[in-house]
Amino acid sequence: MFLFLSKLLPVFFYPLGLACVLIILTLVLMKKRSRWRSIPIIVALVVLLVGSNGWVTSWLVRSLEWQNIPAAELPTLDAIVVLGGATKSAFPPRPSVDLNEDGDRLIYAAQLYREGKAPIVIPSGGRIDWLGGGSPEAADMAEILQVLGVPLSAIILEPDSLNTHENAVNVQKILAERGIDRVLLVTSAMHMPRSLAIFQHQKIDAIAAPTNFLVTGQDLAALNTSFGSVLLNFLPDSDRLNQTTRALKEYLGIALYRLRGWL
Repeated sequence: MFLFLSKLLPVFFYPLGLACVLIILTLVLMKKRSRWRSIPIIVALVVLLVGSNGWVTSWLVRSLEWQNIPAAELPTLDAIVVLGGATKSAFPPRPSVDLNEDGDRLIYAAQLYREGKAPIVIPSGGRIDWLGGGSPEAADMAEILQVLGVPLSAIILEPDSLNTHENAVNVQKILAERGIDRVLLVTSAMHMPRSLAIFQHQKIDAIAAPTNFLVTGQDLAALNTSFGSVLLNFLPDSDRLNQTTRALKEYLGIALYRLRGWL
């Protein structure tokens, strides 16, 4: 039940969901001929414009992504743990497993393996049945990792976890069984602050290896390069709205996980 509610209820706090609620409220107030009927629709418009504003989005995303940038070259450790959320199962008409927008996680994990940063890669993640199901994501990730040059003998699957807390709990059991002490943790940069805190809460000595950065120094500089760029950053943009939503999701996840004592 917690898993379902954690997916459903926050939707109403994200910009698009909140705007929809406010529009419905406007319709109700219009039916009642309330003098306050214009307020919710104005608030909805403000929510969407602020949520897709270039400066707001960049600030929110950067506040998460830039927390764990490695200060030096990553060390050589015992294993590479790569978290799920990067693949789409091979349902027809897909010819094979597909990568989604977070697919950089697997590419970077394979790159670290080829650079000799660890002898083992542990893909961690299952599938939620009521969100499409399919084969465990760890198995799908293993398929992609092999295409990227990681041999099957170097892959240890963790196919049962359905959230980041379970990722850490289940991976900790694998590490304990194999006497592995230190790992590189690979996930998207925006997801790294919550992931690293959860793994460390499970007494896992994890070093952050973030990837899939959405905001770079060049992106920040481009916000104010010309009148055109300034104007465009004020206009609504669905990609920026999605990035704002993802950042809010991470902050909400940090708050909820802290309340549950998971970090």
